[in-house]
Amino acid sequence: MRLSGIDIAIIVIYLLATVVIGLVLKKRAERSKKDYLLGGNSLPWYMLGLSNASGMFDISGTMWLVTLLFVYGLKSAWIPWLWPVFNQIFLMIFLSIWLRRSNVTTGAEWIGTRFGHKKGANMSHTIVVIFAIIMGLGYLAYGFIGIGKFVEIFIPWEVVSAYIPFEISAEYVPHFYGIIFTAFAVFYSLLGGMMSIVWADLIQYILMAISSIVIGIIAMNAVASNDLLVPDGWMTPFFGWNLDLDWSNLIAEVNQKIADDQYSLFSIMFMMMLFKGVLVSLAGPAPNYDMQKILSTKSPREAALMSGSVSLILMPIRYVMIAGFGVLGLIYYDQLDLIVGGQIDFEQILPSAINEFVPIGFLGLLLAGLMAAFMSTFAGTLNATQAYIVNDIYLKHINPEAPNTRIKFVNYAAGLIMVVISIALGFYAKDVNDLLQWIVSGLYGSYVAANLLKWYWWRFNGHGFFYGMLLGLIPALSFRFIFPGTLDLYTFPLMLLLSAAGCIVGTFLAPPVDEKVLMKFYKNVKPWGFWGPVRDKVLAEDPDFAVNKNFKRDMFNVAIGIVWQTALVIFPIYLILLEGIPTLVTLGIAIICTYILKKSWFDKLPK
Repeated sequence: MRLSGIDIAIIVIYLLATVVIGLVLKKRAERSKKDYLLGGNSLPWYMLGLSNASGMFDISGTMWLVTLLFVYGLKSAWIPWLWPVFNQIFLMIFLSIWLRRSNVTTGAEWIGTRFGHKKGANMSHTIVVIFAIIMGLGYLAYGFIGIGKFVEIFIPWEVVSAYIPFEISAEYVPHFYGIIFTAFAVFYSLLGGMMSIVWADLIQYILMAISSIVIGIIAMNAVASNDLLVPDGWMTPFFGWNLDLDWSNLIAEVNQKIADDQYSLFSIMFMMMLFKGVLVSLAGPAPNYDMQKILSTKSPREAALMSGSVSLILMPIRYVMIAGFGVLGLIYYDQLDLIVGGQIDFEQILPSAINEFVPIGFLGLLLAGLMAAFMSTFAGTLNATQAYIVNDIYLKHINPEAPNTRIKFVNYAAGLIMVVISIALGFYAKDVNDLLQWIVSGLYGSYVAANLLKWYWWRFNGHGFFYGMLLGLIPALSFRFIFPGTLDLYTFPLMLLLSAAGCIVGTFLAPPVDEKVLMKFYKNVKPWGFWGPVRDKVLAEDPDFAVNKNFKRDMFNVAIGIVWQTALVIFPIYLILLEGIPTLVTLGIAIICTYILKKSWFDKLPK
């Protein structure tokens, strides 16, 4: 263990700071449901944007991205489109504005503004709550696994076991560490709600930003004095039909990693990611912490600015760290300890590189930041899932008139139950990548059809939403058993087809949504899409109503925004690799896109 007294002190101070934040903001959070779940809609957009970016700077995702960069080089910039990472651009350009105009507390509550409150809407409300809870459990288990695997490197079990009065097998040591750090995240999240999450995220981002710069400088110095041995094609983001990265003469085991990931036919995978990613992005945010941050903003304008700030705040700093650790792992590969259970585990590149190359003092800073990253994601997800349990189950169906004291108790109980279940799920997941693939391609795949149609087609109703979600969730939960060993991304088209069929059949088996509900939704949200009959009725009632005719401009801005975001990812990688001309080119592209977005998006935002 390389942790010095200074490093341990920094980590302890950070953990104590989270406790203090929770205690200080406890009274504020207890004032009302809105204060607890949305911070009272009083937080400025830049704080929420930084908090959202900080929540996405999670430890499990960072371990995964460092592994991707190590294996795939610049081509790894495309693989997060699995998520899809560019959904933030769709939110930034128009969807955050539409969502915030609804003035609701959760995505399930939003169902009432679109479908009303009859049978179909109630069925839709139920299925959204189920989906949100399943997704929340998946994200909580995903973060839980990452923190456990990470901490194990720095705090070896043989150092701790002497002080533990019970036996734990080596297989479950990461889970033990995960439980310990989960306890701190649960404490400040449950006590202080959204407000404490945002302030804890601010501390985390500062720690991570400083750490990223330090790692970047160490990596650049290493590149300047060592040869970087990588296969042909590693240094470019461009690709052909096949991946064409051959590690045989360098690190032969990496070829097996590529085969296991099933990314060899890279063009097919890229087309699938783009196809799925655009549909998922058009469907709007999933019911998680991202949606809660949007709903927590002061206004539709600030919702758009918050979503727009995420890419700018997150990508350059995060990829300086990712590129730094990826490069250090390549240069000093022989010094890394990647053996877990007798096999190479490339997800150990990040913690092993930290253990080898980060100097004393900065090691504590970085570890505190990465632990904070875990707790940020965990707390944000927990807060979002609690919102569904409390707002959409307890207050809607069990005790609508519950006083704040009772709501506080239910919040605590719901959070603790979610944590216990997610920890149990974490024991069954194979690794970080495995769980991530299921979340982004399985669960998100089940979400697409129904949530796409709800924004853009007036005839779509609650019955269509319910059956579309149901016929998406069933495959999402079962395809792994039906098609074992198949990448979740490749089963997405079948899942989408089944879900879309449920949407269409369910819609036409039931009458349209009540005319007054549709007109109110259309006037409030102002979407574009297939709203002709509703639009005509609104105009007949209010001839001065301003119809949204911005489809072409929004799609242009989305295209520019995706290029802008991708340049923000690739630029810091080239910077760490000391590739002068590519660095300037990608930075130039980012600046040009920024100027275009200033004219075409920022200047056009609602006042």
